[in-house]
Amino acid sequence: MFRAFSLAAALGAFLLAVLGSWVRINGAGMTCPDWPLCHGALVPSLANGVIFEWSHRLVALIEGVLVLAALWAGWRARKRIAGVTPVLGFIGAVFVVQVALGGLTVALSNSPWSVVVHWGTAMLFLAGLTALAMLAVVEPRRITIRHSLMGGLLAACVALAFVVMCAGSYVSSSAAGLACTTLPACDGSWTGDTPAQIAQMAHRIAAFALFAVATVVAYAAALGTTARVRVAALFGYALIVLQLMLGFANVAWSLPTLLREAHAANASATFIAFVAAIVFAAIDGTERVAQTARTSTQTASAR
Repeated sequence: MFRAFSLAAALGAFLLAVLGSWVRINGAGMTCPDWPLCHGALVPSLANGVIFEWSHRLVALIEGVLVLAALWAGWRARKRIAGVTPVLGFIGAVFVVQVALGGLTVALSNSPWSVVVHWGTAMLFLAGLTALAMLAVVEPRRITIRHSLMGGLLAACVALAFVVMCAGSYVSSSAAGLACTTLPACDGSWTGDTPAQIAQMAHRIAAFALFAVATVVAYAAALGTTARVRVAALFGYALIVLQLMLGFANVAWSLPTLLREAHAANASATFIAFVAAIVFAAIDGTERVAQTARTSTQTASAR
């Protein structure tokens, strides 16, 4: 039950994030001007774009049920699976904040900064549920956080991916997507002249910084790490390359809706790939230390 509920909640959170970006991209964020009802009704008339926002709220309701079930099942399994208790606490706290932000963004008429905070919290929520699902599947007996170069690089990728996504959500919600019509500079400037251009260039600079760090991670992973960390890191790197291509295509083709949605969905997938890599690194690092300790003990006993 723990494995099933945690996997379902993680997949539901990803779907909810994708649907939320679809609502924003289609300009339907305020088609339901009240919260939690929509035009004063539980099931409103689904005309004039209302179906986008109402569907998002319906999926959020279903996701809430899945999350509560995952938290309950995780609490029952916390004593036999390492790392579950702190992850449950993190998810529970972020869940409460995200529900409150859902109503706050409506009250603030989906202002750019409210959208950024709502999206960022959604990504933290998705990261927590992804980690929980991984723990449910792998079922590690113990986890000890150890400092390593690979762990630091993966943490940097996770942090940079989060910053890039939040910057992208600000660019999208403030209609700054075409503030710069050239690549890679912004109409001859590397910083931008207007607030919209500055926001766009900040997003681009953060994206290129992520690409640079991820390149180092991919190289280090190819040279030597556990198979699971290697696959997650290289998959994340491939998604970053795809993300850059989608970003270029969006500017070149003047932000077609489907490409914008693909860009947003792929950003979430990239973030989660590196979250998975760092969770695997923590699990595999602990197992490797435990195996080394067992081998040393057996050798000493043999002597």
